[in-house]
Amino acid sequence: MTHSNHNGLVPRLIDLATRLSHAAVYAGGAITIASVLLISFDVVARKFFGFTTRGADELSSYAFAISTTWAMSFATLQRANVRIDFIYQHLPVRLAALLDWLALVTLAVFVAILTRYAYEVLAASWIQNSHANTPLATPLWIPQGLWFAGFVWFCVVLALMLLRASSALVSGDIAAVQALCGVRSSQQEAEEGAASGERIIRSEQRP
Repeated sequence: MTHSNHNGLVPRLIDLATRLSHAAVYAGGAITIASVLLISFDVVARKFFGFTTRGADELSSYAFAISTTWAMSFATLQRANVRIDFIYQHLPVRLAALLDWLALVTLAVFVAILTRYAYEVLAASWIQNSHANTPLATPLWIPQGLWFAGFVWFCVVLALMLLRASSALVSGDIAAVQALCGVRSSQQEAEEGAASGERIIRSEQRP
């Protein structure tokens, strides 16, 4: 009973995490576009009207850092992170699945260390009431808090992925391990690219 619930609950949580991570990617993209528009306006205003918005570069750096940490979970769920597969693609299926699991463990350990140091940066800014040495004098805990939250969410997603991958590996469900954390094949990437192209064509054909 417990084993059945575990196998059912974790995949559902991963599906939920995927939807939330997808939404986070859109939000990160939105703030990145907003920062680009702000910088463009600042350049035009400085060139032709002689004034500046003061802080466009600062805000854009915050936007980049925050959107990056919040995008990492979705990239990992979509297996978009870079891996060297020259030897991997010639290995036996079970050995390749074990390497997929080890790669996920290694990534989780690395991100956990990053998250710890990100927390120390945030905690220091909070305790010292640090402000940016800029015209905006932004309290640093605000952008750093959003940046740190992205790392925390990434850790949660990786923990769910490890639970699912470990369970699948122990039960011998090699296909599930590969589908969750394996390297995407060239055919899969080509099929996804074709599907994306079809969506673009359909959207352009709509009145």
